[in-house]
Amino acid sequence: MGSSAIGRLAPSPTGGQHLGNARTYLVAWLSARAAGGAVKLRVEDIDSARLRPGAVEDALVGLAWLGLHHDGEPLVQSARLVQHEAALEALKRADLVYPCTCTRGDILAAASAPHAGEEVTYPGTCAHRRASAEPDVRASGKPFAWRFRVSRSPAFADRVAGPQHIDLTRSGGDFVVWKNAGGPAYQLAVVVDDAAQGVTEVIRGDDLIPSTPRQLLLYEALGLAPPSFAHVPLVLGEDGKRLAKRNNDTHLSALRAAGVRPEAVLGLLAWSCGWLPDVREVSAAELVPRFDLGAIPRTPFVLTREMLRKMGFTASGAT
Repeated sequence: MGSSAIGRLAPSPTGGQHLGNARTYLVAWLSARAAGGAVKLRVEDIDSARLRPGAVEDALVGLAWLGLHHDGEPLVQSARLVQHEAALEALKRADLVYPCTCTRGDILAAASAPHAGEEVTYPGTCAHRRASAEPDVRASGKPFAWRFRVSRSPAFADRVAGPQHIDLTRSGGDFVVWKNAGGPAYQLAVVVDDAAQGVTEVIRGDDLIPSTPRQLLLYEALGLAPPSFAHVPLVLGEDGKRLAKRNNDTHLSALRAAGVRPEAVLGLLAWSCGWLPDVREVSAAELVPRFDLGAIPRTPFVLTREMLRKMGFTASGAT
């Protein structure tokens, strides 16, 4: 008997997919499959300035190689501009957004100096404007973005990280939902598209925890039902830094080219999540009955060169 659970995999084609991406995809895929639910696929390609040729195909090949198959046709984010625009218009009608002409330099100059590693909070320079100011702002000839007016900071229960509350007025403030270059910002696009795909659970890296209260505000503003959220710790290299798409030796394409078996990759990732007592080859389907979100360690997983070597990958500079 099927389940109403719908998960999603949402690769961004801004570079090669690495083992950190794969670990999060595996958790998301297994969570839905273990509940007897479906898995949707979305290509998040709205950041056109950072897109890399061939990255979409690379992501799809990597997911299929790991056996993380999806249900239905993939949704391509860049093909949904009409739906994103409709959401923006709804926010305008509700006067929940305003046109902002501030540049990044303006914001840095006006905001209080943030502590190291903290997000710069928008100082509210343009917050006096209403949505109806658009014609005048447009007539000025200045580029402008649309910012969502933050009036509160919703708390939420994360399925991995536990209770969360981030004061958005002190961490980021009013946030951009439509970029001054045209097109939706991440926060708006992901809400609109998750709702369109019927997603009931979002599982992603814990670096995106600060995005969640912003997205909850948008779900409420647009009259959409939010999914549950689970944020899993990231994969780090031996240098203590998170894996990035520049870490070529951890790319799935590099592992495939080196002849590494997908079952070896899955075995390592499953062991890192606490689902296997030791590292051994295993298929994605075999992991379904072993899935346990609560078993995942709450600290980052450190990927070492020795781990890559044991999988059969021997290139230098592994992490």
